[in-house]
Amino acid sequence: MSSDETNLQKITYREAVREGIREALQKDERVFLMGEDVGRYGGCFAVTKGLLEAFGPERIRDTPLSESGFVGAGIGAALGGMRPIVEIMTVNFSLLAADQIINNAAVYLYMSGGQFNVPIVIRMATGGGRQLAAQHSRSLEGWYAHIPGIKVISPATIEDARGMLWTALQDPDPVLIFENSSLYNMEGTLAADAGPVDIDKARVRRPGKDITLITYSASLHKSLAAAEILAKQGVEAEVIDLRSLRPLDEKTFLDSVVKTHRAIIVDEGWRSGGISAEISARIMEGVFYDLDAPVERLCSVESPVPYARHLEEAMLPQVDQIVNLIQKMVGAHG
Repeated sequence: MSSDETNLQKITYREAVREGIREALQKDERVFLMGEDVGRYGGCFAVTKGLLEAFGPERIRDTPLSESGFVGAGIGAALGGMRPIVEIMTVNFSLLAADQIINNAAVYLYMSGGQFNVPIVIRMATGGGRQLAAQHSRSLEGWYAHIPGIKVISPATIEDARGMLWTALQDPDPVLIFENSSLYNMEGTLAADAGPVDIDKARVRRPGKDITLITYSASLHKSLAAAEILAKQGVEAEVIDLRSLRPLDEKTFLDSVVKTHRAIIVDEGWRSGGISAEISARIMEGVFYDLDAPVERLCSVESPVPYARHLEEAMLPQVDQIVNLIQKMVGAHG
């Protein structure tokens, strides 16, 4: 066994997020966590289990069911020099705090003439696939990516789940972290000394030459699975993990499209007005004459998320749909 292998530890996505929070609390006394059930209950997805016992109620604060209230308190704490991590159970409930996020956190720097930054980090779960029904399964990260003044990031890997938080806390402006709830049980390996990662650059997760697959979060893993199937058929798909939806690292995916001449965007969000529409438009604006085929998008069916498992699976993008669409694109255009 090599020294690199002995340095690796098995860990779940949930544990990786928790370790990122634990490290931030240890490194900076200004950091504290607050939200509904983050303390005694350990978080609605058990992400924060054990942190109350380790750090006490001053730094792990349970809040009432009042998203607007505790997000507003986090904004005030950030303005006062603290580094709050605010947890909202799921993106669906963030709508109750949308006024605080959009009308306060996102604009305070601009409205104060550059005098006051709001260094707040807001975490929330997103996405479907867990039979949590319509009010608990939306993917609204693309909707938040429409808003200037905030950053929107979405870790898809164990490394990013562990490492994005500290980098976000160093940012002087509001950062929203969207963790797909279907990833919390995902297992992987992580270096014992893993640290912060950048939150600005997309990553090429799989190199290829025939088509570019642009995606993020849980859809990354479906795209990688599809790329493996296609590779056995002689089609090499390059898979791009966006990681940040605002700002978009368009250079990485435009460079890839110039190389492969085809692009498909896989997005768990809805098609109309979604982040996939923005990416498609940027490809058309930037590298239209390099395309050998129209840009395609694979998004969720435009309906509320069903509770029934078979209907929910039918609504969300799946591996076989990615494979079929790419086969059609490559076959139809040589």
